Amino acid sequence: MRISSNSMFNYNVDMMNQLQAQLTQTQEQAASGIQLLNAASDPVAYTQAMLLKQTDAITNQQAANITSATNTLSIAGNTMMSATNLLQSIRSNVLTVEGSATSPGTLATMASTLKGQLQQLMGLANSTDGAGNYLFGGFRSGSAPFSVNANGTVVYSGDTGQQLVQVSSTRQIAVSDNGASVFMNIKNGNGSFATSAATANTGAGTIDVGSVINPANLTGDSYSISFAVSGGTTTYTVTDTTTNTAVASNQPYTSGQAISFAGMQVSITGAPANGDTFTVAPSTNQSVFQSISNIITALQSGNATTATNAISGNGLQNIDNALNHFSSVEASQGLRLNELSMLQTASTSTDVQLKQNISSLQDTNYTSTITALNQQQLALQAAQKSYAQVATLSMFTYI
Repeated sequence: MRISSNSMFNYNVDMMNQLQAQLTQTQEQAASGIQLLNAASDPVAYTQAMLLKQTDAITNQQAANITSATNTLSIAGNTMMSATNLLQSIRSNVLTVEGSATSPGTLATMASTLKGQLQQLMGLANSTDGAGNYLFGGFRSGSAPFSVNANGTVVYSGDTGQQLVQVSSTRQIAVSDNGASVFMNIKNGNGSFATSAATANTGAGTIDVGSVINPANLTGDSYSISFAVSGGTTTYTVTDTTTNTAVASNQPYTSGQAISFAGMQVSITGAPANGDTFTVAPSTNQSVFQSISNIITALQSGNATTATNAISGNGLQNIDNALNHFSSVEASQGLRLNELSMLQTASTSTDVQLKQNISSLQDTNYTSTITALNQQQLALQAAQKSYAQVATLSMFTYI
């Protein structure tokens, strides 16, 4: 077969160009450390690497979310711990009043102390996460959720939302607890009903928090226990104020003796005066701020019996209810922090494995690459030498 000089030259040039292109690509792989320079290098491996990189980017974002959530929850947890310690201090102060003979001046001093602690608690409830976001505002985290209205009552202006953060492909975790659920919605009394003494009482009778003795007989109605004193004899009448019907009339009163009705039992001690009244009503949600304010109001009256009634009736119990509630919130935060810690460990492990898989697909294997580079350099040199020899072949050489 005849091969023209032109064809032979073109073939050698094409071969050298191919060898040069291969050598250039291998040199680039060796210099960059990346085996998959583009999809043409290995379409299947390139596609797999791209998918793994997308997964790794999502994993990294979730890891950042976990870190952010951990920081926010840790700040919230420390705030709740401070609130619990403060409330325990308030409880200790209240206990110094209960059952002790105190002067109006002493009561006023304690009221002033509790007012200061109430302001501290409100400050904790308006804490931020360090970036200006209020921890307990729900979705309304841009403004302080708690304030005092014209009546001196602490009000909540946040919402009931709970901010969630995506921490894995299948898990969102709450990084906040709204102020309504933490500070406002706490059952008063014993959780089933609450007792109180009328502010107009003039006697020395005090009522305890009571207890439920037969849940099946609970009616959900409100009741009053009114006293009558005549000729040295004290009697009481229990009235269902919801239906305006008498439950027990003119019963002889003995200090400390249990008074039972409608599945409930309360005890009144001391000497009630004629016309004194005590109420028993279903428990309702009451803020921790209101519970403390009620005690402060009773202390400011300067009357030891009024103060004792406010404390032994519901005051101390409501503080205990708030402490138990705070403990539940802290426990919930602790569980979420533990889960975030486990997710962080899993995320780190996943990220390491993904990067290893990506590396195995796209990173340069220097042993094989350097070997290929030497072979390609040798092949190109051989092709160039062969071309140089062929290029000198001509019939005119032999003339």
